[in-house]
Amino acid sequence: MSPADELQHRTVGSCSFHHPNKSLTMPADSLRWDTLDALKHSPKGKIKFDPFWSDRGEDIMAGCKEAVSLSANSGIVLERLDSSPLLKFCFLGSSSGHSSPGLSEEIPASGSSRGSLPDVGAKLNALSAAVDHEQSFRNEAKDDEADVSKVSSPASLPSISLLSPKSMETAGRIIKCEEEHRRKAKVALRVRQEMQEKRLAEVAGSESEQLKRFEEFMELKQRQEFQSIRDMMDRETKESIGRQEKLKEEQRHRMKILNLRMREAEQQRLREAELERQRQADGRERLRNLNTIQEEVLQLNQLLEPSSQNNTDLPPASLSSYSVRGNQLCSQVSEVVRKTTEGAFPSVDDMTVAERALHEMRALIRLMQEEVADVQENRKRREQDEEEALRRQAELQAQQEAQKKAAQSAKEKAQRKGLQNSAEDSTLKWFRDLQDSATQCAQAFGQLNSAKDVQTKKLKLELQKAATLPVNQIACNSGSQLREIFDKIDKLLSGRAVVSGGKSVSTSQHPQGLEFVSYKLSEKFVMQGEESHHEAAFPIAVVASGVWELHPKVGDLLLAHLHRKCPYAVPHYPPMKDGTTVEEYQKILGYRVNESGVEDQDNFLKRMSGMIRLYAALIQLRWPYGSKQGSSPHGLNHGWRWLSQMLNMEPLADITATVLFDFLEVCGNALMKQYQCQFWKIILLLKDEYLPRIEAVTSVEQMGSVSRLKQFLETSLQRRTINPPKGQLSSNFWRS
Repeated sequence: MSPADELQHRTVGSCSFHHPNKSLTMPADSLRWDTLDALKHSPKGKIKFDPFWSDRGEDIMAGCKEAVSLSANSGIVLERLDSSPLLKFCFLGSSSGHSSPGLSEEIPASGSSRGSLPDVGAKLNALSAAVDHEQSFRNEAKDDEADVSKVSSPASLPSISLLSPKSMETAGRIIKCEEEHRRKAKVALRVRQEMQEKRLAEVAGSESEQLKRFEEFMELKQRQEFQSIRDMMDRETKESIGRQEKLKEEQRHRMKILNLRMREAEQQRLREAELERQRQADGRERLRNLNTIQEEVLQLNQLLEPSSQNNTDLPPASLSSYSVRGNQLCSQVSEVVRKTTEGAFPSVDDMTVAERALHEMRALIRLMQEEVADVQENRKRREQDEEEALRRQAELQAQQEAQKKAAQSAKEKAQRKGLQNSAEDSTLKWFRDLQDSATQCAQAFGQLNSAKDVQTKKLKLELQKAATLPVNQIACNSGSQLREIFDKIDKLLSGRAVVSGGKSVSTSQHPQGLEFVSYKLSEKFVMQGEESHHEAAFPIAVVASGVWELHPKVGDLLLAHLHRKCPYAVPHYPPMKDGTTVEEYQKILGYRVNESGVEDQDNFLKRMSGMIRLYAALIQLRWPYGSKQGSSPHGLNHGWRWLSQMLNMEPLADITATVLFDFLEVCGNALMKQYQCQFWKIILLLKDEYLPRIEAVTSVEQMGSVSRLKQFLETSLQRRTINPPKGQLSSNFWRS
């Protein structure tokens, strides 16, 4: 309820108490509702009290800070309260100069007011006292309001001018009501502050206790965790000690078992060593017996040879059968001996085979000797019967044979005049110097070649791939491809890095890298010419010639490898020295000898032909992108020297005709253009004088190569020209 409503309620009650019936009603009783309505619409009457003002943060005195004044109708109300006209008074405000709107009428009208002067004076004195009391009360209220709300109030309040004690009483009651509310608000505020402080103290104490309990709980938890960790560590320690003891026991048990096994293994090793010594001794004994058997078989086989039976008249069929059977028995023994050369001792079965062959050989010899004895006996009887008849005929035949031998000897002497069995001394010296140079180069990179560490082995493999892979890629496809291959090889030999197999490699990565690459590269050139088809000799030779021109050491190594695999490119026919086995001599001649034996003649001739063709192409070709100044490192003059020395040496069956034909087919056109008439003279000499020598030493089965050479020479002399070789690189090839 607002103060205005409360005042209205009280005023209505008081009026009804003092005036219980209408007959006693005051003259102004009919205007009470107007008075209450005026009070209700005044600023004080609009004040609303709310117990929740503090929760919303409002000021408790909000709405009552305005100056206290009555409405405009208060003067009329006061005028009507008295039956006689009253003298209107006007009182000025305290310091602001504001007056009530209801009392602002003119003062001169007070002279016509009703009533006596004493009454008016009493009323004035009462109003003055009320105004003074109200002023002092408002000053106190201002101080209290400043303490509660901390809000400043107006400097002074307007004065109240009343004409009736009832009005003053009403104003006093309103002021008392406001004062009561202020007092209650102060008390409530103080109580609330005390409660808040008490609650704050309680909360602070509770929080302090909770903090202490929390710290105690955390310490307890830490102690418990520490204790659990220590218990767990103790358990793990005990378990670890137990495991260690168990492992020690197991280790001791294993050691016992291992010692037993080691003793057993040592005893087994000793037994095996003893057995091995016994086996070696037996094997050596069997080997000695086998060598003895082989020696005896070979000696007996010599007795079966037709050349050793000159003093017998056995039929050729019998001699041939004995010889064939003897060779078969020798082959059986040789087969057994060949197994021993591979590092194995002959077995008991092998010895049985060898001894059986020996017994059969002895029986064969006895049988032949018996047959020889019978033949000799028959021959003696025939000789005695025919001796006289054949004497003259024998003398005549002896004379004729002597004449024939003398003629044949003279003819052979004339034919062999000016020919030699080996190359010239200067050529042999050049051949040996090249071989010595290749040997020194191989020794120079011996450390790299025999390296044990993985890194050096890997580097050696990468360098070998970088040197050999480009040579494998040489083909007659295009000139640009050959140029790329040449540039890659030149970079590698110049010490620059090249990419091979996705990895970068250079000869500068090892001090012996250049010697190793030069050796492997020259060896690969020769191998590629040896294994490739005939037309591939030209692209291989032109790349090799370009590399030779820039890196002369590679050219010398290439010749050394070529002469070692094909001595006929020197030309040189190596003689068989004392102490040299047949297999070693065949290797020197260029044959491939392996476990299965010596390669067949056709394959040998094919390889020799490939290397001679490579050499013939090499001496006539130069790298087209190189320097044209200066002479070729190995030009046509070496080809002329080779051909001249070949014709000054005794021919060999099959091989001489083959290499001459291949050389002239590849290089004949270039030599014809270079030497012209001199070349045709040597071709004519080859056809007329040297070719018959080749035919004389060549058997019927080997006449194929001689026929090809003869047909080539006859065709060339008939046409007076030699066609360019097939596969020769033209100018269009280098533009592709």
